[in-house]
Amino acid sequence: MSTTAVTDERPGGSLRGASLPKWSPWAIAAGSAAAAAGIGVAAGLHSRIQWGLIAAILFVLGTYGVAARVEGRRQAKDRIATSLVWVAFLLAVVPLVSLVWTTVSRGVKVLDGYFLTHSMGVVADSEPGGGIYHAIIGSLEQVGLATLLGAPIGVLTAIYLVEYGRGRLAQAVTFFVDVMTGIPSIVAGLFILSLMLILEAQPFGFAGSLALAILMMPVVVRSTEEMLKLVPNELREASLALGVPKWRTILKVVLPTSIGGITTGIMLAVARIAGETAPVLLLVFGNPFINNNPFEGAQASLPLYIYQQYAQSAGANAAYDRAWAASLTLIAFVMILNLVARGIARWKAPNTGR
Repeated sequence: MSTTAVTDERPGGSLRGASLPKWSPWAIAAGSAAAAAGIGVAAGLHSRIQWGLIAAILFVLGTYGVAARVEGRRQAKDRIATSLVWVAFLLAVVPLVSLVWTTVSRGVKVLDGYFLTHSMGVVADSEPGGGIYHAIIGSLEQVGLATLLGAPIGVLTAIYLVEYGRGRLAQAVTFFVDVMTGIPSIVAGLFILSLMLILEAQPFGFAGSLALAILMMPVVVRSTEEMLKLVPNELREASLALGVPKWRTILKVVLPTSIGGITTGIMLAVARIAGETAPVLLLVFGNPFINNNPFEGAQASLPLYIYQQYAQSAGANAAYDRAWAASLTLIAFVMILNLVARGIARWKAPNTGR
């Protein structure tokens, strides 16, 4: 590989400097990985994370050094910025891949048809067997009811803030939405629990749905608000110029244009509440038996089931395996919801073709 910057003048008068070949980043990455392994062995470092960090540092420095020698410092700065982006991307992806791999490898041990179609019933936490059917039913009902409550209120609130909101009321609503976005989930659970104590109510599934809806609404409001702001004002003005009322403009023009982003935001909110344990532990209380009625009696849920099984896993491999299998089921549940949401968003998105 030549290290001399050679320029040639083309007929148009443009100059082209020497550039690194396309395979050079891969070669630098391979060299950095080999050097990091050598340094790790020589220094007695046994952690692969340490090896990876050393390789990342060597990759960035190596990219800058080679690019500066061949292409010049200006192009080297561009390449080092690109290298930093790739390193940051890998630093974000590696924990995610590790999490998914660990969950899958440990969760498939007991994940089968029997596990998905049976409850714990009379099975003790320390004994093998049992399943998560009761927890799946509880999660579906609690998250579903929370979505039915939180999603419409969140979307309507965002429509008010974007299309109608003016003055102090809109500012107050925006302020409280910002505050609610950061409240801990246990606070929402304690709020509903205080109401239950006043009404002398026993734990039941719908109480958990109320707390989850409180956590869901600010996420829906913020995501929907941003999607509505992306709709060009020209579309609104064109509809209003034709004499269409504002409410019908919002219903027929604004919402269909932003339906994809709104649906994605709602699914993000669903994914956010699907893994909540604290409010469910306070309000739903858990139940090893199947309870299909969310308005009466204690219920189970997947996050609560995982917590209870892991808490009982000391000296009990069966409970430990069930906790990981339930975790894998919860991840698959959220993934399916996101895939369905993307399909609906693509199906309902306005046709932009000419």
